[in-house]
Formats: sequence, structure tokens, C-alpha cells
Amino acid sequence: MRGLSLDQLRTFAEVVRASSFSGAAARLNLTQPAVSLQIRQLETRLGVRLVERVAKRATPTAAGRDLLVHAGRIEAEVAAAVEAMAEHAGGAPGRVRVGTGATACIYLLPPVLRALRRRLPSLEIVVSTGNAVDVLRLVEENALDLGLVALPASGRAFAVTPLMEEAFVAVAPAEADDLPPVVAPAALAGRPVVLYEPGGQTRRIVDDWFARAGVSLKPVMELGSVEAIKELVGAGLGCAILPAMAVAQAPGLAVHQLAPRLSRRLGLVLRRDKPLTRGLREIIAALHEATLDRA
Repeated sequence: MRGLSLDQLRTFAEVVRASSFSGAAARLNLTQPAVSLQIRQLETRLGVRLVERVAKRATPTAAGRDLLVHAGRIEAEVAAAVEAMAEHAGGAPGRVRVGTGATACIYLLPPVLRALRRRLPSLEIVVSTGNAVDVLRLVEENALDLGLVALPASGRAFAVTPLMEEAFVAVAPAEADDLPPVVAPAALAGRPVVLYEPGGQTRRIVDDWFARAGVSLKPVMELGSVEAIKELVGAGLGCAILPAMAVAQAPGLAVHQLAPRLSRRLGLVLRRDKPLTRGLREIIAALHEATLDRA
């Protein structure tokens, strides 16, 4: 370990995450030359090339990818050590980085975080939103401590705990609702439908629901925001299929059950080798408690 700098490892990880030296510099509040110097020093210390520029993007070499895994573990162990010392010094629960989708962030997390803040005011919680693929990548890189995502979540590095089953419903504008009480895929064929943008787990679940019924659907719009979809439906621009928790209180929308039933499982994902700090244990326990009534 002599001569191996934790700051250099962190800078290297940020360069990879940002795919650029300038992006890493902005995140770390450093100058770009300072970032470049730290990477050169780290490469000299290890005797290997860690980063290469391809099409104006900074990408890790094979050695860099291997180091990134170790750097994540080192960062986790250092954070755990610091938190352990903080607990000895004053009982501080530390800092936890959580990644999740927009729906859970808006409709599931707020009461959980509010209760935790009241009970543990010194617990620092940083929440990032993104699709499941991005959240899992960041968990694997240890850029996030915990992921709350739609399952399945594949990867040997992950410990996965199912948390709750979340039903989907069909929604239509309340003032022009002519959908049947229970909506089958065929009932939406030929209608204007607004769906999540492609590439995410939620869109795949909905597409599979239509495909199993032999319905080929061409959405009129594809958006990445559940709130934007609700606004468009409320304005009369089409129907949509959304998580039930997102429309529990949605004036202006008519809500219909689906047949066959459609749902997704939400789960907690963290690295198998992730130290369970006090703050992380508290958040996991709070999420389990909050979703008992929703299961």
C-alpha cells in the first residue's frame, strides 16, 4: 500500500464514471490538469495503463476495469472504517447512497426518509434516480450503496432481497373515459397509448404483457417520466399503463384494473461484499417495514 493514494483511486473511479477527465474534475472540484496528474501518478505507481481515450471518451483499459472493482471495495471498506470510528466518537450513523427509479423515489421513499430523518437526524441519505440498468451498474461499482429497483437483477456480485409486488393499472382521462371496468390488452389496441420510453425494466414488462396477448402496440408517445405521462393522459392525449402507487391519488384520471393481472417486483440490491454499516442497516429495515402493508 505504500505510495498508493486513496485520492488517486477515487479520481480514477470518477474519470471512468464521467467518461472524461473534465467531467471528473467538475465532480471532484479539481482542475483538469490535477486530475490528469493523479491518473499518471497512479499508472506510474502500478506500472500499467489504466485509462485510454476512445472517440473523445475516457474508457478504462482491461487493467483499469480490474482496478475499478478493487477500488470500489477499498472505498467501501474505508467508508465503513470511518463510520465505525464515528459511531465510537459520537454514534453518528454515517452516509448512505441509494439509487432507485423515479416512481419509487416519488411515491415510496419520502415517508421512509422523513421517518428516518426524525429518528436519526445525523444520518445523511443521498438519493439518485435512474433506470434499473444504470442503478445496478453503479451499485456494482460501489458508486451507490443500495439499489431499490425492479427485479430481476442479475449479477454474481449482487445480494438481492425481494421487497414488494407492485401492480400496474390502466389510466384514462376521467372526462373521456370509455375503457371497460377491467382492461385487457385488446381493449387498448388501436387507441392512443402513452408508454414509458424503451430500454427500462418497466417498459419491457408492459411490452411483454401486450406480446403475450398477441397485441402489437405502437405508442403515440414514449416518455421517461411517470408524472409527464399522467399529465398527458389527464389532458386527453391518450391512455397509459402505470404502477398503481403512482395513481393512488390522481385527480383527473380514471383507473382500471388489468386482466390478466400485471405487476412487477421491487427489490433491494447491494454488493455481496458490502459492509452493512449502521446507516445501511437502518434504511434497509425502514424499507422492509414501510412495504409490509403493500406486499
